[in-house]
Amino acid sequence: GGWDADGKGPSVWDTFTHQGGERVFQNQTGDVACGSYTLWEEDLKCIKQLGLTHYRFSLSWSRLLPDGTTGFINQKGKLDYYNKIIDDLLTNGIIPIVTLYHFDLPQALEDKGGWLSEAIIESFDKYARFCFSTFGDQVKQWITINEPNILALLAYDLGLFPPGVSHFGTGGYQAAHNLIRAHARSWHSYDSLFRKEQKGMVSLAIFAGWVEPADPNSVSDQEAAKRAIAFSLDLFAKPIFIDGDYPEVVKSQIAFMSKKQGYPSSRLPEFTDEEKRMIKGTADFFAVQYYTTRLVKYQENKKKELSFLQDVEIQIFPDSSWINFDWVYVVPWGIRKLLKYIKDTYNNPVIYITENGFPQGDPASLDDTQRWEYFRQTFQELLKAIQLDKVNLKLYCAWSLLDNFEWNQGYSSRFGLFHVDFEDPARPRVPYTSAKEYAKIIRNNGL
Repeated sequence: GGWDADGKGPSVWDTFTHQGGERVFQNQTGDVACGSYTLWEEDLKCIKQLGLTHYRFSLSWSRLLPDGTTGFINQKGKLDYYNKIIDDLLTNGIIPIVTLYHFDLPQALEDKGGWLSEAIIESFDKYARFCFSTFGDQVKQWITINEPNILALLAYDLGLFPPGVSHFGTGGYQAAHNLIRAHARSWHSYDSLFRKEQKGMVSLAIFAGWVEPADPNSVSDQEAAKRAIAFSLDLFAKPIFIDGDYPEVVKSQIAFMSKKQGYPSSRLPEFTDEEKRMIKGTADFFAVQYYTTRLVKYQENKKKELSFLQDVEIQIFPDSSWINFDWVYVVPWGIRKLLKYIKDTYNNPVIYITENGFPQGDPASLDDTQRWEYFRQTFQELLKAIQLDKVNLKLYCAWSLLDNFEWNQGYSSRFGLFHVDFEDPARPRVPYTSAKEYAKIIRNNGL
């Protein structure tokens, strides 16, 4: 909320939603959303009602720096709002986990090329340093970029997210290249300028579904499943956690497709040796966001179509027996398999689940028993992952505290533990059944 309040500059999502054209469900906007800008005290009541030990929230770059640069610092956004949130959390014994960037680029920076421009790396690093110096005395757990893989795909390849322009087969890779370098730069800034004094930790949060081959006996389906994970999770995780470079299967697949399409070289940009050294090891924990699982099978790109998704050469779909609402299918064992994969592939890192959730199918009903069953089964799988697979899982965050503006889906998709009435100007928060059950889990420290 508070999209233009107290000196906040416009973000790309403000521009995008105000242009209409049904790019968002029923042309809804995030102008007010759940009104957290003015109703923080109500949010805090919800947080305390649940008994949370940690609370993850995101800063708005354009609220702090209206034109995206430190040339003008918005004191109201900086001091009055975010400092109060952090102070209130700490006063109540709740650890803040702060995300620097959650899809809402200042429009002024998008006008200069956004994540397709190499200049964004310097802009993001300056913004990150500003946040570390402003809030880092109290914030010890940082996420630089939320779901860079989703941003690269939806914003800069498919054009479904702002700026709403598609660059099939090229834009997603260019954005990914700049997102990885921007993250790494900001991690090094923290490491060299702030870590010694502030003693915090920095990572980025990668979206990851799990996939299984549609036919477990088919070699082509097995390879398709490996490519699916490589193009989503590993595309960002391998450079940062292993060796500073993209997965070999991603490089060879894009080079192969590029050649078939008549390109003189691969559409995937390359890191220099210096950049590989700079990128490698730039995360203090592994933050992952899981919702659901799919089946995959090999599907040749016969028409040589140009797009990130066509490069992978897969067909992706759910099992017909899985229960779902919207795009989230209830496949609890998928999260355990994902965590085991991360453990085995990335040298047993400390893992934070920074998002996980299920939308409420009937917003008129507060009794979301189907959703609570998703959570309950998920927690059982997490327990198995910790005890049986010895996964080093240290933190779990449900998405989300409140029903909110869910990007292109607007208010049609409700992930909140607390129901928000978007028709009521007061935006009352009322707990769903799952909020009460979640509070019990926290109170009992287990199922």
